[in-house]
Amino acid sequence: MQQELPSWPERLYTVLKTLDIRQVAYVPDAGHAKLIDLCAADTTMTTVSVTTEEEGIAMLAGAWLGGQRGAMLMQSSGVGNCINMLSLQYECRIPLFMLVTMRGQWAEFNPWQIAMGQGTRQSLETMGVIVSDVETPDDAVATAESAGRLAFQTGRATAVLLGQRLIGAKVFGDKKK
Repeated sequence: MQQELPSWPERLYTVLKTLDIRQVAYVPDAGHAKLIDLCAADTTMTTVSVTTEEEGIAMLAGAWLGGQRGAMLMQSSGVGNCINMLSLQYECRIPLFMLVTMRGQWAEFNPWQIAMGQGTRQSLETMGVIVSDVETPDDAVATAESAGRLAFQTGRATAVLLGQRLIGAKVFGDKKK
């Protein structure tokens, strides 16, 4: 009898534990739902549902100044909301570790997601964020752990883009004409 491997959200939760993440800021997102639930159930983590992504960046800066590590869980459509706030991290060299579920890529059905989905990497890199991509569950752990260590050991911002092939395409009804 073959044992089922943990899902990629369970694997990423293990990475957060390995990195000693104590605070998790997130904007509710179906792509992160399982990971959010795992973090919320963990009594050693504080999870905060923020109204906008830039609030999460400020919260995690405070966590770092208070001696704790944090992670930001967000969707690519929220990257545009936090561009100006990323200057805080950049100028102050406060580590920032982001896990970003992507939209506007493979099998996207919503045209409103395409612009930011296609501009996410460039927007983050323009603000000095070191960006990595994940398309398969096998790459999730090593890439996330590497990006987290890079952020916390060097005082940089890192983002792991969790591709739409990994999280799965969203389907809302049949779009017949």
